[in-house]
Amino acid sequence: MAQDNSSRVTEFILLGLSDRGELQLLFFTLFLLAYTMVLLGNLLIIVTVTTDPKLSSPMYFLLCNLSFIDICYTSVTAPRVLVALLSGHKAIAFEGCMAQLFFLHFMGSSEMFLLTVMAFDRYTAICRPLHYTAIMARRACWALVAACWAGGFIHSIVQTVLMLQLPFCGPNTIHSYFCDVPPIIRLACADTTLTEWLMASNSGLISLGCFLVLVASYALIMAKVWARVSQGNWKALSTCASHVMVITLFFMPCIFTYLRPAGTLPTSKYICVIYTILSPMMNPLIYTLRSSEVKESMWRLWKRCRTF
Repeated sequence: MAQDNSSRVTEFILLGLSDRGELQLLFFTLFLLAYTMVLLGNLLIIVTVTTDPKLSSPMYFLLCNLSFIDICYTSVTAPRVLVALLSGHKAIAFEGCMAQLFFLHFMGSSEMFLLTVMAFDRYTAICRPLHYTAIMARRACWALVAACWAGGFIHSIVQTVLMLQLPFCGPNTIHSYFCDVPPIIRLACADTTLTEWLMASNSGLISLGCFLVLVASYALIMAKVWARVSQGNWKALSTCASHVMVITLFFMPCIFTYLRPAGTLPTSKYICVIYTILSPMMNPLIYTLRSSEVKESMWRLWKRCRTF
């Protein structure tokens, strides 16, 4: 049955994290602090890596790309949330909502692929050190990063096209602070069973597949490091454990959110905070501050800045 254009939804209302007015200032402060930390931390990494020739290894090249993606990924949702909390304006145009959904999945899936590549880089460096230079040559690194972006783009296009095929004639209230597949698909005035399963198999399997590859890679790395513990590799083992912690923090909420049809269980908007804000904020801390090379480079950068 054709949908009447006059009844088509032209905007959505994002309810945000809470309807209680007294919490708006608290959420605004927390989001502003978190977003500022994401921007400053990741920008510092990008500047440090790109200006220090000593950080030219594939690991730091990939880390620099991760920082760039984290900035873009967080910027898809955080500025809009801050404006809404400060002004109270909760409406977002239909086109703007679809654009936010597209870039959210574009950046999010690209980051998943890149984290998987970073785990492969560490596996190669530790488990196959004699072949590391040949496998992770500069051209190969560029190709892997390009593949991450291409994979994220294809995934996001599929999600967005599937969403645009659905009719929306009301209601238009989204019980979240950003536009995403699970809360929006519930508003479609049509049978969405097939679309939900297609989206779950797309987003959910990507999240689960990347996570399993990451866990397998780090398990092999930790087994290799554990065999050399007597040689003083406790720091490497601790670093691997911290990496596993941060990827678990990023992937588990995504798997819970996307690896099921959207209508089966409600998705907590507070869980979404973990992978949209908290995880990008922790990446600079986990991946850099535990590295003596990065800390020394940051110190050299600080001394150079003081001379100007």
